[in-house]
Amino acid sequence: MNLSKVDLNLFIVFDAIYTEANLTRAGQIVGITQPAVSNALARLRETFNDPLFVRTAQGMVPTPMAQNIIGPVRNALSLLRVSVQESRIFNPLQANKTYRISMTDLTEAVILPALFQRLRRLAPAVIIESFLSKRRETTKELAAGRLDFAVDAPLNTDPQVRHVKLMGDKYVCAMRKGHPLATKEKFVLDDYLSLTHIHISSRRSGLGHVDLALGKMGIQRKIALRSQHYL
Repeated sequence: MNLSKVDLNLFIVFDAIYTEANLTRAGQIVGITQPAVSNALARLRETFNDPLFVRTAQGMVPTPMAQNIIGPVRNALSLLRVSVQESRIFNPLQANKTYRISMTDLTEAVILPALFQRLRRLAPAVIIESFLSKRRETTKELAAGRLDFAVDAPLNTDPQVRHVKLMGDKYVCAMRKGHPLATKEKFVLDDYLSLTHIHISSRRSGLGHVDLALGKMGIQRKIALRSQHYL
């Protein structure tokens, strides 16, 4: 038997016929018409090369073949139902899944310590793998199951990806202690553009948020150092 060609819904119909001994009542239970039940039974008979049920005055009587397979069929259907129900219920204390999260080193420093402490307490068997996935490949990695979550700036607008805002923050200009402009009462755009800058990006090339914002104003800054790591 080639299982890839077998419709699992046929076994639901088979179970209903076995239980009710009547095609019409079986259809009512499954939610299909009596002709559809007859069609399903015909396909099952072809699959098993057996009548499976014989019509009598007492109803549809199962053949020895049907009697042999009803137990395994019901067990299999029960397992499928349990699997579907359990997929909707998450018990953190019993979970032993490995979750793969894409994030930068700065995000790791901000999120992981508190997240990991909480997981140790609520889901002690859960394992976390943190690594940085390329932004343009995030959707593909999520769809393939190689990635469970991605913590990133809201640049991925793919409608297939569910987005949840974790936090918001503001950009600031950081400079060393004792910098000539650090004590200036008002730090204006001309002051900002007169300096050389450090640009942090997980990508090896391309513009960042600050440079895109400046570009819309028709200006650009002087980047003296580019690094992939915030820390």
